[in-house]
Amino acid sequence: MLGGVRVLDLTSVLMGPFATQILGDLGADVIKVESPEGDIVRRYHPARNPGMPGIFLNLHRNKRSIVLDLKAPEDAATLRRMIATADVLVHSIRGRAMERLGFGPEAVCALNPRLIYCVANGFRQDGPYAEKAAYDDVIQAGAGLTEMIGRVNGAPEYVPTALCDKVAGMAIAWSVLAALYHRERTGEGQVVEVPMFETNVAFNLVEHMAGMSFVPPSGETGFARYMTRNRRPYRTRDGHVCILPYTEKNWRDFFAGIGRSEVLEDPRFSDFTSRINNIDALYAILAECALERTTDEWVRYCDSISIPSMAVNRFDDLWSDPHLQEIGFFETREHPSEGRYSNVGMPVKFSRGNTDLRRPAPRLGEHGAEILAELDSIEKAARTG
Repeated sequence: MLGGVRVLDLTSVLMGPFATQILGDLGADVIKVESPEGDIVRRYHPARNPGMPGIFLNLHRNKRSIVLDLKAPEDAATLRRMIATADVLVHSIRGRAMERLGFGPEAVCALNPRLIYCVANGFRQDGPYAEKAAYDDVIQAGAGLTEMIGRVNGAPEYVPTALCDKVAGMAIAWSVLAALYHRERTGEGQVVEVPMFETNVAFNLVEHMAGMSFVPPSGETGFARYMTRNRRPYRTRDGHVCILPYTEKNWRDFFAGIGRSEVLEDPRFSDFTSRINNIDALYAILAECALERTTDEWVRYCDSISIPSMAVNRFDDLWSDPHLQEIGFFETREHPSEGRYSNVGMPVKFSRGNTDLRRPAPRLGEHGAEILAELDSIEKAARTG
């Protein structure tokens, strides 16, 4: 896949490391450049040993680690040598700080004109938010997500996952791949900027533009089907289930099968547009129906007539999910220092190319000597011809 592509990873926490995890899984040689203190994620828990928490084991698989203090002239010189051999550099350091360190885009690209220099930051650097600090909660708030949840639930809330970090991380990965493809065709490196804020604004507005799509606006933002409290997993006789009739046939088959065909005779629900305009009331009827059967009965019924449906899984249940078990999504691996751990599989399946685990997550600075020796060999080969 990306064999032979060398990526210098100067990112930390979650957004950038998730992006470089994807690149590493696709075969790139990802070199994680860490400060002497290491990525702050190394301090998280649970962990068996300091610096190697559970979150780190998957987030930093297929990477090597070297420790460099970029404020120290000798270490800065080492990074410059590494840049000359790299295909991609990804960093999440604020722009002014990188300039002060001597690793702004102009200086770096002068060392290697074919380099893809990717800036993974909070906000676009040509706007007034350029120097604002950004973490996932900040972007959830600023990009409208928490307010959108508040319209439905009554008060702004955060989604209980680092959603904005991971959305931006995927955007970094595909942006780097596009830049590498451009270089393959033209020979040109370039600077790529992937900001969390703008990436998540665009992500959130895919369906939620609504009336603001038009000039002048024909209404407010918010996709109607999502803006109701009755859009939720339904309580069953023994748990909760997602039931999602969507097409015309789905709705007819669902209510006919449970003996409630009269529901669709109601003018509020008789066609697609009417259903969307009255979706809160329709979902309330679904909630009443759901109480009549168990979760398993509903899933089997919906599967039998091709209506989208899933039981509500706990995260803890995913390891015993029959589908994930059958495809081998979770593998028990042995880490050289951390022992047995659960490796989360690569979700994308390719008919060609290797996306297997090649390297376990590195200890802080584990590969420093190895990387420096490689660098010496590359430079020697270049000098001798």
